[in-house]
Amino acid sequence: MMEGTEPAFPRPGPARALFALTILTGSFLLFLVQPMVARMALPRLGGAPAVWNSAMLVYQALLLGGYAYAHWLAHRRPRTQALTHLSVLALAALWLPIGLSAMRLPAGAEPGLWVPWLLGASIGPLFFAVSAQAPLMQRWFSTATGGRDPYALYAASNVGSFAGLLAYPLLVEPKLALAGQSWLWTAGYLFLVLLVFACALLLPRSGPAAHRAPLTSPAPTRARLWWWIALAFVPSGLMIETSSYLTTDIVAVPLLWVLPLGLYLLSFTVAFAARRGLANFLTRYAPVAVLVFGTMVIAGHHGNAAANAAVALLLLFVVSVALHSCMYENRPAPERLTGFYLAMSVGGALGGVFAGLIAPVLFDWTYEFPLLILAAGVLVPQHFLLPITAQLWGKGRARRRIIAAAMLAVTAFAVWLGLDHQAGLSGGARQGVVFVALALLGLFAIGVRPVFAGVLAGALFLFGVYDALRLSAVPGARTRSYFGVYTITERPEARDLAHGTTLHGVQLLGSEARLRQPTTYYVPGSGVGQAMRALPTLFGSHARVGVVGLGTGTLACYARPGQRWRFYEIDPAVVRIASDPRRFSFLDRCLPGADIKLGDARLSLADERSSDLDLLVLDAFTSDAVPLHLMTREAFETYARVLAPDGLLLLHTSNRYLAMEQVVAATVAGTGWKAAAFDYFPTDDEAGQEATASEWIVLGRGDSFGRLVRSDAGWRALRREPGLAPWTDDYASIVPVLRGVTINAD
Repeated sequence: MMEGTEPAFPRPGPARALFALTILTGSFLLFLVQPMVARMALPRLGGAPAVWNSAMLVYQALLLGGYAYAHWLAHRRPRTQALTHLSVLALAALWLPIGLSAMRLPAGAEPGLWVPWLLGASIGPLFFAVSAQAPLMQRWFSTATGGRDPYALYAASNVGSFAGLLAYPLLVEPKLALAGQSWLWTAGYLFLVLLVFACALLLPRSGPAAHRAPLTSPAPTRARLWWWIALAFVPSGLMIETSSYLTTDIVAVPLLWVLPLGLYLLSFTVAFAARRGLANFLTRYAPVAVLVFGTMVIAGHHGNAAANAAVALLLLFVVSVALHSCMYENRPAPERLTGFYLAMSVGGALGGVFAGLIAPVLFDWTYEFPLLILAAGVLVPQHFLLPITAQLWGKGRARRRIIAAAMLAVTAFAVWLGLDHQAGLSGGARQGVVFVALALLGLFAIGVRPVFAGVLAGALFLFGVYDALRLSAVPGARTRSYFGVYTITERPEARDLAHGTTLHGVQLLGSEARLRQPTTYYVPGSGVGQAMRALPTLFGSHARVGVVGLGTGTLACYARPGQRWRFYEIDPAVVRIASDPRRFSFLDRCLPGADIKLGDARLSLADERSSDLDLLVLDAFTSDAVPLHLMTREAFETYARVLAPDGLLLLHTSNRYLAMEQVVAATVAGTGWKAAAFDYFPTDDEAGQEATASEWIVLGRGDSFGRLVRSDAGWRALRREPGLAPWTDDYASIVPVLRGVTINAD
């Protein structure tokens, strides 16, 4: 080919397939490595919120860095881009096979500083190199095919991300130990490098396209950049809030967090697709979804968990498609696409930081959820849905102002009617009438953004925010931490602590005896109640007791003079609640000055002396979530070391969705532990004790185990699922033990 002549561009079909496969593979690896490294880090770093929030920031920072690198590199000569990126991939390969750095967490180290350093040193170069794939390969495709539109290839990126998201918990984790997972990822990375090399061969080597071309399209304005960031900010924040809503306020089903993230990723596939039918349909009716579904979600009625979850997920998907479609419809020319994706990445990162880190510090309730829904209502495209509404609003500016003022006044009256308990209608009927009225007002307001925003704000305030503000105004009634929202409510006979909608503890009110009465899972007839009452017989008057999970401090009322008690609690908010006698007085009345160790229980127990405890109660399951690192064989070795040779380990395994008994049976098999289970169901005589059904397992290695088990006929042998693999720090999967699921680990 003579110098200066145009190169023969490859056929777009095969080139598109190659680039799509390359983008899909890179995104698949990114979403596979995140949970994999989290599993690797769990035993060493524990489950403190600072650890995982720091990890999230590391991922976001590396993703931003990768997109910024792609943006910088995309404006170099194609051959320079290819050589540079292949060199970066080769350099990052020095960190293979993937795994945690050997550095150890120093005593007293600040997780907010140390964890980013550890994760960055472990996977930083690999994550950085792979994260650049999606925008950079799209830019290469446009260059290699003579300027063809590459934006539809972004759908491949999100298909890959979605596949990686599902593959880890459903296929990779149940089938492979961490070492095998690491080598699988290594093989995938090497395959990716080969694909990138093949893509580089398609870049032009001569002619004008082989040189750094001048930018001919206008640069986006600052306002356009901020608009892109805002459009990416809201779906990202809404995805995190929907995850929290489902797993805390609706139902704590394991793996449920996959659904919001999966729908968020799929929204890009729909929004960036070449065929616009579904995207246009969802975008047109997005304001209706925001108004109706957003109000239903914030209203927080939990009579039908499945319906509420479906509404929340549908809201997230419609909003994400609508706002991402706005970005797609206003995308720049292909030569500026890396800057476009960089702005998208900045918005997504800011949305995640706002919902995941900033909001829990600023608010004592999930006020960010209605704020994000309101922001979605402001940002989604709006068009008049019916000809009559277009005629209503289309006859002069003065008339529009009068109608707008009238509709906002009617909205204010409807909100007042909904709040006024002296109104003529009964509560339920009144709320229903007001909801329908606001929905109709909102439908007529679609197309006039300020009025629609006013109606939406009124509906959100009436059906959720007002009650939240009232409770926030009560001193001490609500506390929020990175683990969720804790709410204290008082009934005539008792005071309750709830984490989201999950009951965490109850204290009876009235006489001194009632105030000291253990309740819920801890009543005297439960497995832990039996063990506590047998303490003097089993271990004498100076028994040494450790409890993982403080809750309201209910178990403290089993303490007797001469005994030594220690609680292990990860959440400082729980410690403040249990230690405040104006909230719950179990500790104050039964164990003043209780010894409480704050931090991850496994790490704290690892620092204890050998044979330091006679009884260790493990009650750390929050809202049916399972801290995997507390249930592995290595964790049980730590418990055995801390316990005296004749000591007992008592596990609270009540769980609606996981067969934890089978996990324990498989994990302790052949390790020298003897085990028995106790299923407790309240009797009629315990009706006034706020008793709750519970499942307990006791483990021991000495005579005390037999004496406790023989004390009540309710203790039985553990059930074990044949072929179920034990949990270890290298392998643990909840899929095989999901109740009703028969997937095996073999």
